[in-house]
Amino acid sequence: MSVRKRTVREARNAFQSSKATNPKVMVDYYTTWAENYEEDHRLMSFQSPHLAVDFLSEHFIGSPEETRVLDVACGTGYIAKLMKGLGYRHFVGVDGSKGMLELAAKTGLYQDLKLALLGTEPLPVETSAFDVVIITGALDAGFVPVSVIRELCNAAKPGGLVCMARGDHTGAPAAKYKEDLQKELHMMEEEGLWSLVGTKLTDRYMEDPHLVYDGDEEGIQEKQYISGTVYLYRTSISASM
Repeated sequence: MSVRKRTVREARNAFQSSKATNPKVMVDYYTTWAENYEEDHRLMSFQSPHLAVDFLSEHFIGSPEETRVLDVACGTGYIAKLMKGLGYRHFVGVDGSKGMLELAAKTGLYQDLKLALLGTEPLPVETSAFDVVIITGALDAGFVPVSVIRELCNAAKPGGLVCMARGDHTGAPAAKYKEDLQKELHMMEEEGLWSLVGTKLTDRYMEDPHLVYDGDEEGIQEKQYISGTVYLYRTSISASM
């Protein structure tokens, strides 16, 4: 018996339904989405994990085999799958969805997986413990709040790397989030907590999930994308967190 393939319309609808004002409702939704999560991201040409891992690799100096990686908002474990191909072996994952963590566990790549809803619960890891901290796709209004950025920095070892990738979604809440994020990143630099290694801009972060099409969108030739940015910071060796 053949399994019916997901459609672009179904993937787009899933993205449009993924936000919720109630954190528990959002977590429950992601748990139900878990089985189709990676396929829907593929259908929407979601490039965030690839962009982040590629940019991180361009600037990483050291032995991947000995590097401790904290994968925040790890979802089903796609980041760890990508990084394994580059020689990384030590991963700790954090996510708010139990269903997502169950699939991440099946990859066999994580030494530890922790359940936590970021913003309402603290990041459940030790401080100054990771060579690399990475988060992709979750930094947007209605998901991981800007305040969590300091926790990411706090989790990295002195001199460690914090890699963040996010898309420029439409709407006033997304614009306000980006403004607040830029202020926080700059403020943390001024406080001496970290320094900017670099940013990478893309005009094809993913297909625009906010569009609504009439009729069959599978045959649309000219796809529309949203832009995005990868941020890479190195934490200060001397700053006291």
